[in-house]
Amino acid sequence: MIVVGVIVTFVALDALEAIAAPVVLALVTGVVLSPMSYVWERNGLPAVFGALIGLVGTLVVIAGLVLIFQPFVSQLVEQAPKVWADLQEAIEVVQGLVRGIEEVRGEVEKAVAAEPNAATLVAGEQKQPEAQDLGLPSVSDALFLAPAILSRIVIFAGVLFFFLLTRRDLYDWIANHLPGNDPQRYGATLREAERVVSRYFLTITLINAGLGVATAGILHLYGMPGATSLGVVAFLLNFVLYLGPALFFCTLLFAGVGAFDGIMVLVPALSYLTLNATEAQFITPTLVGRHMQLNPLLVFLALVFGIWLWGPLGGIVAIPVALWLMILGGGLPVSPTDATRGTK
Repeated sequence: MIVVGVIVTFVALDALEAIAAPVVLALVTGVVLSPMSYVWERNGLPAVFGALIGLVGTLVVIAGLVLIFQPFVSQLVEQAPKVWADLQEAIEVVQGLVRGIEEVRGEVEKAVAAEPNAATLVAGEQKQPEAQDLGLPSVSDALFLAPAILSRIVIFAGVLFFFLLTRRDLYDWIANHLPGNDPQRYGATLREAERVVSRYFLTITLINAGLGVATAGILHLYGMPGATSLGVVAFLLNFVLYLGPALFFCTLLFAGVGAFDGIMVLVPALSYLTLNATEAQFITPTLVGRHMQLNPLLVFLALVFGIWLWGPLGGIVAIPVALWLMILGGGLPVSPTDATRGTK
């Protein structure tokens, strides 16, 4: 029955992606923003005030990120013809080497069997795809997607606002309906999980921001166009462990081909790789703490499952949900001081 229940749950989450994905993202965002709610409560301000501040601030940040990404995307689109031309030149060089080897082999076969090999020329004359064949989404495609995106934004905003407004009552309700006779302990555990997850991700946010600033600075020194936008991209993608840095490394290779020539094509990507390795191996373990390090296999499986279930959005919420569940299940124990704070 447990296995059947898990399968049915996964199928439902997949079928209800348009609703479930923004709901889970809003809940994760609300947990991360919970310290803001504590500040308003300690100062005696109405809960609705803190919820509105959290919602408006989140939407402003999202809008700012969209405005920052727009020139970055435009830059990649403008550089696409040059990148495609450079790739074609590289392909032609490789094809020339292959044709040379095939011609030598043909001459050897001709000398041995007196039969020319003409298949090489046919293989070398295959038509390469045109750059314009790699069509970008049209305006009509964007118009069709607009209602779906707007509905998800509305769901996200509504869930985030009401979660920030009623999170204490929600935790008490869950604690009172869990099996057992200690709802007070359950409520304290839920609040402690919220606090630890929030602290963890606020620390990770500061680390990722430092990585983004360092990436933007070094790219600016190299003269890379759009260095600031690339720094923001590095900051965001670093939240998606493993896959995010790998994707940004490929993005820098693409941008390097479009902006530079020769060995400088590889320098921006290799510089970022050095910065990311330093952050992952030294800075994050030092600031976050060894006791908060997740098992790498668990992190990878959570990412794979999240991306398989909901795409990029699933990759964003996979690690927060996994961390929250591990704290509730006792997989990541907290210090006695933290537990005391969680009961107050």
